[in-house]
Amino acid sequence: MKITLLTVHRLGRAPEALLAKDYAERATAAGRSLGLGPVEVVEVEARKPGKAAEAEVLSPHLKDAHVIACDEHGAVRTSRAFAEKIGRLRDDGVRRLVLIIGGADGLDPSILAAAHETLAFGPQTWPHALARAMLAEQVYRAATILAGSPYHRD
Repeated sequence: MKITLLTVHRLGRAPEALLAKDYAERATAAGRSLGLGPVEVVEVEARKPGKAAEAEVLSPHLKDAHVIACDEHGAVRTSRAFAEKIGRLRDDGVRRLVLIIGGADGLDPSILAAAHETLAFGPQTWPHALARAMLAEQVYRAATILAGSPYHRD
């Protein structure tokens, strides 16, 4: 199952972007034998400001995918529950999983409506760039949990 972290705004060579890329590469390596991956980070940039413009550039990436949108009102899951979700999707034959992080103002209602589910990072507000690295790490952690690696400790 291919996993895409779809994010609004390009970070260039910011430390958070490099960290997200590193975790995506680790997740690809850890998930290869499990039928997970590749894991990629895809950045999109709207030509105009606002959630509607961001939705226009996000929407083409959602076709034929199971979509999980990161949203402050989404479900809060433990790392193990997140891993189990990814494993179930893979086992159910999902070929593409897209995890979306919107811009500073969140996601447009049309993107939230197109998502199969939403996911929250908890009650705190996190910087966009850091949320990207955190999500990539959680995908890596999920792969290691599913592989039985000692990386995750309950």
